[in-house]
Amino acid sequence: MVFVQYGQIDVLDGAFVVIDKAGVRQHIPVGSVACIMLEPGTRISHAAVNLAAVVGTLLVWVGESGVRLYSSGQPGGARADRLLYQAKLALDDELRLKVVRKMYELRFGEPAPARRSVEQLRGIEGARVRASYKLLAQQHRVNWQMRNYDRNQWDAADVPNRYLSAATACLYGITEAAVLAAGYAPAVGFIHTGKPLSFVYDIADLYKFETVVPLAFRIASKSPAEPEREVRLACRDLFRSDRLLGRIIPLIEEVLAAGGIVPPEAPPEAVSPAIPNPVSHGDAGHRSR
Repeated sequence: MVFVQYGQIDVLDGAFVVIDKAGVRQHIPVGSVACIMLEPGTRISHAAVNLAAVVGTLLVWVGESGVRLYSSGQPGGARADRLLYQAKLALDDELRLKVVRKMYELRFGEPAPARRSVEQLRGIEGARVRASYKLLAQQHRVNWQMRNYDRNQWDAADVPNRYLSAATACLYGITEAAVLAAGYAPAVGFIHTGKPLSFVYDIADLYKFETVVPLAFRIASKSPAEPEREVRLACRDLFRSDRLLGRIIPLIEEVLAAGGIVPPEAPPEAVSPAIPNPVSHGDAGHRSR
């Protein structure tokens, strides 16, 4: 994945290039890049969008470091077999339970209780999450009642809930970008269902309490003048320092592999990258040029 900020993206002499305000050109091998994140200050030409679609590179318009996801282009890098693989796991009750149990294990660091349904595990998860909120609020000396907010009445929420909502929105943005770039459907979830971002919520919850929730409570304890902005900037810095985007896609693959069915292989007629990676002359422990 490549982030582009403050530049004009265009196609010159058949190449995908970024031109900055000084006129300096930077070539991007668009055919061998899964996803290009367009951050604020970026402009892109019609020719560049067309080329990205032809070679199968996803374009995503995001905030700084992916803390917001505004829109995404044609997910040309996705294959139908990835979506069918995800759907098969979600529609089969036995396979879905295996995936949910794996999510529980990754989130809480211990195996899920035996002989529990998805609904029962969801209830256990909810109780543990409420306890985690309460514990973090006590640690940071924040007055906490409960997690409660209405997105249509933002100002009606209490201060801690507003901080948490701003922080989780940032996490959902970078997670949705990763889900799209990996070729999966944001709406096909396992714990969360029936919402456009169900799978995004599933994956984001695996990181929530090690990243944005403690951050939100820490900032809430300081009572800054511009709380939502402070939270967004802190999330941006956290995502960069933790290299979060690079960790999400491997986790998605690990979670889905818990279903125990064989992941799809590229069909014979699949289109290969326009600019394939060169063949390495070294083994796995050596870098190639």
